[in-house]
Amino acid sequence: MVKNTFNLYKDSFAGLSPDIWWLAFITFINRAGTMVIPFLSIYLEDDLNLTGPQIGWIMASFGVGSSVGSMLGGKLTDRIGYYRVMFWSLLLTGFLFIGLQFIHTFWGFVIGVFVTMVVADTFRPALFVSLNAYSKPENQTRSLTLLRLAINLGFTFGPAMGGLIITTLSYKGLFWIDGITCILAIILFRFLLKNKPFERKGEVEELYEDRTSIFKDKPYLIFLGIVFLMAFVFWQLIVTMPLFYKEVHDLNAFQIGLLMSLNGGLIFITEMPLIHKLEQSSINKIQIIGFSLGLFGLSFLVLNLTNWIGMVIIGMVIITVAEMLAFPFTNKFAMTRAIKGKEGLYMAAYTTAFGVATIFSAKFGFEIVDLYGYDMNWYVMGGLSAIAVLLAYILKKKVAKN
Repeated sequence: MVKNTFNLYKDSFAGLSPDIWWLAFITFINRAGTMVIPFLSIYLEDDLNLTGPQIGWIMASFGVGSSVGSMLGGKLTDRIGYYRVMFWSLLLTGFLFIGLQFIHTFWGFVIGVFVTMVVADTFRPALFVSLNAYSKPENQTRSLTLLRLAINLGFTFGPAMGGLIITTLSYKGLFWIDGITCILAIILFRFLLKNKPFERKGEVEELYEDRTSIFKDKPYLIFLGIVFLMAFVFWQLIVTMPLFYKEVHDLNAFQIGLLMSLNGGLIFITEMPLIHKLEQSSINKIQIIGFSLGLFGLSFLVLNLTNWIGMVIIGMVIITVAEMLAFPFTNKFAMTRAIKGKEGLYMAAYTTAFGVATIFSAKFGFEIVDLYGYDMNWYVMGGLSAIAVLLAYILKKKVAKN
């Protein structure tokens, strides 16, 4: 049993290119320093004395910036290439994160977060497109999963270390570390990875070569609706959940950091072999996405069953499994659906769906909590997840019909 598990884990990493491994290492360096985001809502409340609705507006500006950055990144990627976009995005983001600590007003933070996220999220479409250059087509899902593994390994260290820094020093150190690691990551990127051209080939292009516009691709538009709802509920883990841990369960910053690190740790240990196994199976990948959406809803609903602290851990485990199933296969669907020459646009639409979701999710979540409490917020998230499951069923039927 142990030997079979070890072989499965080893096989799941086999055949990936050296460039993908370097890209994963650079991603880990960057994400290990990402300490600001998980604690941003707490920082805004504790240090800047902002109200819940004000924090909601700042998080909404985070989403607006992410959406603008994603679309800009997609257009720039198609025009000047993924390599330049990735380089300048990470470099400038480093300096912008450092600068955020010097802003102390509500409107200043709204503008600062917006500008930072515009620059930061031009990186995401470029990263997805870079897989066409650094990975073989048959390895793209696993390559993407390896990058997520690096992100979540970094996310395992980041919140725990961030919570420790907050409790022993202050929030200010988080902005410095986040900025410096962005700059360090891009220096490594410049020296370790070359700008490689690519030519995208695959049967999906031939099947859908009559598509001339993303807006005429009806299954993809349904898919974007699914991604929007998925991101909408998932974003609550970042914006309202840390305050829920603090206010309802009386956890301190270090304990919250450890709990958030559980998410990254579980993904690091299990996601790669899980995705490898599912890729080899005959299970319909849209069905996997639909199942994951159901788990997203369940992860919030269990929080209303009892105030027992163990339920918080159970909810975190469930949402982690949902994330492991949903994110790699939604990424894969978006990449394989893209029209040749418009990969950046398709991936920009995918990441923009995330960004638009964060605009509404943050403000919506904080308003519900402020008016009706956390329990109602978790019920709403469960309901939205159910709608996403229904859309996944419709998408499966549409794709099969095509």
